[in-house]
Amino acid sequence: MRVIQYRGRDGARRVGVTSDDGHVRTIRGATTTYDLATEAIRKKQSIERIIEDRISNEKDTMTEIISEKRIHVPFHHPDPYHQIITGTGLSHLGSASARNSMHAKLSQDESSMTDSMKMFKWGLDGGKPNATDIGTQAEWFYKGDGDWVVDPEAHLVWPTYALDGGEEVELVGVYLIDEKSVVWRVGYALANEYADHVMERQNYLYLAHSKLRHCSYGPELLIGELPNNVKGKARLVRSNNVIWEEDWLSGNSNMSHSIENLEHHHFKYPEFRRTGDVHIHFFGAATGSFTRNIKTQDGDVFEIESTSFGYPLRNTLSKDNGKEERINVKPL
Repeated sequence: MRVIQYRGRDGARRVGVTSDDGHVRTIRGATTTYDLATEAIRKKQSIERIIEDRISNEKDTMTEIISEKRIHVPFHHPDPYHQIITGTGLSHLGSASARNSMHAKLSQDESSMTDSMKMFKWGLDGGKPNATDIGTQAEWFYKGDGDWVVDPEAHLVWPTYALDGGEEVELVGVYLIDEKSVVWRVGYALANEYADHVMERQNYLYLAHSKLRHCSYGPELLIGELPNNVKGKARLVRSNNVIWEEDWLSGNSNMSHSIENLEHHHFKYPEFRRTGDVHIHFFGAATGSFTRNIKTQDGDVFEIESTSFGYPLRNTLSKDNGKEERINVKPL
C-alpha cells in the first residue's frame, strides 16, 4: 500500500491511497497520516487495516496533484520540533564496478586505510548480525527537525554559506514513538538528503556542517515491508535536458548494514524514544551526480524514482545569491 498527503482543490488537507495507474482515493475523515498512525497504535491494529476500512469513492489523480503543486511530504509531525531528521552513511555496496574497486581497497592492511574505509569494512564484517545479536554501528549524523523539510516539487535552497548543493539519492524510514516508548515503523519513502559535498571534501570533520541543509522525501509512503532489492533511476535535469542519469540500488540486498541494524543503533538512545515524536531516518546513498564531478546550478531539477514507490521525487535547486551575513550574539 502507498499513501500520500495532499490538498484538495478546496484547499483542505487530505490523505489518499495511490494505485499504479496514478489514481488517488481519499481516506474518509483523515487529514494527516500522523493521525492515522496514532489511531492504529491506540486500536492495536495495523495502519493498513485502519486505512482500508476508510477508503472513500472520492478520487483525484497523481498527475493533477503534482502539476497543481498540491502534494506534501507523506508523513510529518504537526509540531516540527518533535520531528527529528537523521541519517547514516557508508551503508551501501554500490554498483558492481564500485564493489570491485572497494574490495581491492579492502584487501589492504587496515592500518593503512582511511577512517571511511575502516568504517565501511566494519560494516561489511559486522553490519548484518543475526536476529538476536547487535551488529557494528554505522556512521550517523543529525540533519535537523521538521523545519528542515520541504515538500516534493518544492525548492531546495542553496544557502549563502554553502559551497555546493548536491542530491543524495536515498530511502528514509518513517517512525512514530508510542506512549510506552515503543518504536513503530510506519513505512518508507524515496528521499533526497541534499548536502554540501564540496564542504565535506575539504575535510571529513566538516561532515556535520555539510549535512545541515534542507531535505525532501516522498511523494508516496510505502506501507509494509521494503523489497530486499530496490532499483531505481536518479537524474539531474538542466533546462529540460538530462545532464546526468544513473541507476541506483537500495534495500537489504544492496547494503553492508541491514536496516534493522541501523534502526537499533539509532533508537538505542532512550532520548530518541520519546512519546509522540516522529523520526525520519536516511539509510545512506550509493550514487549521486557529485561522484561524476558534476557541479549543480541554480534551477537544476533533482529526480529520484523507483517503481516500488510510485511517482518520482522531484525538487528544484534554488540558489540564494545574496551575501552571507555575520551573526552577532548579544549579551544579556
